[in-house]
Order: sequence, then C-alpha cells, then structure tokens
Amino acid sequence: MRNLAEFTIPFVGLKLGKHHFEYDIDNEFFDHFEYDDFNSADVKIDLLFEKKTTMMELTFQASGTVNVNCDITNEPYDQPIDSSLFLVIKFGDEFNDDDEDLLIIPHGEFEVNVQQYIYELIVLSLPLKRVHPGVEDGTLKSDVLDKLEELSIDKKEKKKEGDTDPRWDKLKNLLND
Repeated sequence: MRNLAEFTIPFVGLKLGKHHFEYDIDNEFFDHFEYDDFNSADVKIDLLFEKKTTMMELTFQASGTVNVNCDITNEPYDQPIDSSLFLVIKFGDEFNDDDEDLLIIPHGEFEVNVQQYIYELIVLSLPLKRVHPGVEDGTLKSDVLDKLEELSIDKKEKKKEGDTDPRWDKLKNLLND
C-alpha cells in the first residue's frame, strides 16, 4: 500500500508549537485501504500537531457520519462518528509502532504519514453491532423485521403447563409402581 501524499506531514519545516491540519474523508480514502463496509463516508478529521524539541504530540478528532448497513435488517443508515486519538511520536534508532499510543521513528526522518491512524480511528469508532435507529425505537418498517417477528419464539404457541406428552405419563407410572 502506498502512502497518500496529502496525509504526509513534513515536520522538519515546522516551527516548534501547535499546528492545525484538517482532512475531509470520503469513500475514496477507504478504497485505498480496500475497505468496503461503508456505503458512503463524510468524516472530518481535525489534527492538532504539537511539535516539541524531542517529540511530537498528535491529537486526532474525528466527527461526521458513515453510511452502513444494519446488521439486523440490512437497511442502510447514517452512523454518527465522534472519536479521538492521542499519539506521541519520538525519535529512536529504528521504526517501531508496537505501542498504539507511541510511534518511534528513526532520527533521520523528516516527515510522518498519518493515514493509517486516521483509518483506524474511523473504523474502530464504529460499534460492533450496527443497529438502525428505527429498529431500536420501533419506527422502521421492513420485510426483514416482519419475518423475524413472525419466526420469533415468543409468537409460537406455548404449551400449557398441565399439558404433557402422553409418552411421559407412561414413564411416570413406572415410578409409582
């Protein structure tokens, strides 16, 4: 996977202090990662890049919506995204990204690419189970929901407590003999 140029920050030319970057994320960004779970995406990333003498601190703030399919009904809906990520970049002998909050880059580096962190921030901010808001409040009308309701265990006829299978009655008689 190649790096997208607009997500590369050349920090060598930046003065010490805080710098702001903004990114508008859409489906083209996710096509680059071959991620196709989103029908559409409209997410804004605000990046606060603070350069210090020995390290850099990055604070990502994601806000917007992604259009996904409901896990229950497969109906598309807009899932709001509101998430943040804090990352510290330090210099070391070799590249190391084992820690999710710390990135170590070699001393000779002059730029950092943030596309992977933006991708992970958005994808991991989605809930594990995606449920259409209309399913939760009961306003969504769908053929799938009607079929699920029809096949629900609660709707099937429950046997009365007194009704038992006659075969079990014969076995109960063995206990009395």
